[in-house]
Amino acid sequence: MAEASPRPTDITADADAAGQRVDRFLAAASGLTRARVKTLIEQGHARRDGRALTAPAEPVRAGSRYVLSPPPPVPATPHAETIPLAILHEDADLLVLDKPAGLVVHPAPGNETGTLVNALLAHCGDALPGIGGERRPGIVHRLDKDTSGLMVVAKSEAALAALGADFAARRIDRAYLALVWGLPSPATGEIAGAIGRDPRERKRMALRTSGGKPALTRYRTLATHGTAVALLECRLATGRTHQIRVHLASRGHPLVGDPVYLRRIPAPARMLAEPRRSALLDFPRQALHAAELGFTHPRTGARLHFRRPPPPDLAALLASLGMDPAKADLLSTNS
Repeated sequence: MAEASPRPTDITADADAAGQRVDRFLAAASGLTRARVKTLIEQGHARRDGRALTAPAEPVRAGSRYVLSPPPPVPATPHAETIPLAILHEDADLLVLDKPAGLVVHPAPGNETGTLVNALLAHCGDALPGIGGERRPGIVHRLDKDTSGLMVVAKSEAALAALGADFAARRIDRAYLALVWGLPSPATGEIAGAIGRDPRERKRMALRTSGGKPALTRYRTLATHGTAVALLECRLATGRTHQIRVHLASRGHPLVGDPVYLRRIPAPARMLAEPRRSALLDFPRQALHAAELGFTHPRTGARLHFRRPPPPDLAALLASLGMDPAKADLLSTNS
């Protein structure tokens, strides 16, 4: 039986409540924690006089009617769903797959179904639940929803622990193909800078002088199209959220199609003629592909190495620019 939905809180503020933070006011009225109320407000589950609240710190207005409507609870354990997976290798300990762009890795608010975890539960059956936690069984690392490419998934607690330790110790080889605006200078280099939540916009990450985690991205230019765009190979010394996207954007070279870190038409776009200009500006996702993955098998000790070409959408865009990775060995063999 499904758990009952939490009852909404419906309250009109009196004069004594005027001026206090609305998240504090609604927390006291609902019995929920202030942190929980803040999250509900940010997710659009609170209204003032029929209009959505967006700022947890907004001062309460005397005489206004406030309604807090928590969403129904979701199951702690995701359901298995039959979703096709491009599996490149599988054994009793792990599997390696080529994740398509558009597939969320694990359930989260707003994406409770249709995720990679849902697909893995259907594929692995009883072998996977509980490995690494109910919400993220088997997940050793993740890719952003619209980043395509290689991932390794653990099928045992021992494999999860061993692979997790290798990721933490930087013993995993990972290379990405990134199509960026402009030409990085120097053509080969590295970008260092701590990454944390953007204090002005919580859905974005940003370089932080305090409160962030150290991050290092090494890159080299593989191909260029005039001075407008460049195809880079990026290798991660760390694995922070949005790391490649944040680091390259901080240098003035945001990824083509990035909906979060590319907010305006970049200057290099003016150098391009149609239809290339529109093809690049209209690309519907960040042009980022996890093309290479290498690691030591946690049980056998064998070194496994995988490469995958970009998916059709990105491959077609690169080919139109004369940057088709299938025609050359663009990725280096050194980690």
